[in-house]
Amino acid sequence: MKPVAIVTGASRGIGRAIALDLARTHQVIGTYRGRLDAAQSLASETGCDILRCELSSPADRVAVINAALEKYGRIDLLVNNAGMSQRQRLDVLEASEESFDELIANNLKGPHFLTQLAARHMLNQGSGRIVFVTSISAYTATTVRAEYCISKAGLSMSAALWAARLAPHNVLVFEIRPGIIRTDMIAAVEKNYEERIAAGLLPQRRMGEPRDIARAVRAIADGYLDYAAGQILNIDGGFHLRTL
Repeated sequence: MKPVAIVTGASRGIGRAIALDLARTHQVIGTYRGRLDAAQSLASETGCDILRCELSSPADRVAVINAALEKYGRIDLLVNNAGMSQRQRLDVLEASEESFDELIANNLKGPHFLTQLAARHMLNQGSGRIVFVTSISAYTATTVRAEYCISKAGLSMSAALWAARLAPHNVLVFEIRPGIIRTDMIAAVEKNYEERIAAGLLPQRRMGEPRDIARAVRAIADGYLDYAAGQILNIDGGFHLRTL
């Protein structure tokens, strides 16, 4: 039987690219939040299972894990990819508590506790791999996206905590930090980013594509980083480099 992978937020963007790539070697369970048509398209193309999951919902998180175990009996890989941006970019002086709560619930609390459920099973299973897809916003302050940055910074620490806790038990945790990736999330500001990249924002003078993140997940899934527990992979065109 193929190894089993759960990919959250698999219907579009980065998650779709990850699910498409993993489907070559894994039985993929992809979650979606709002776009049933996109999720059904993925299922038709790959044969993967699709499940609606509101990550902020404890019941939905339990349902995803239970569905994997009831159908396949194991979970070999969890990719915590799903996330959302704030609904409106507002200065940190104006941003609302409601927006803060929504992003913390979906981008931080949801993946953290989904990982708790998966990790308990992986410990009993004796093996597993977990990937957290965070963002360069985990360490890059954008004052009109405060709640997003805070949620991703917290998720980065969640990844580190799980890596430290699980590594002694052959459950390996990794963090992938995407840079500026061409997805629906940046559509409104894509032109601005393209201009800044051309002007030198990134050492590699191109915007990232979802497949760039999928390739990093592939390296983890295939075991090429199995002696690198807790590793942070900056898939960002060199954005993280500090130069003078």
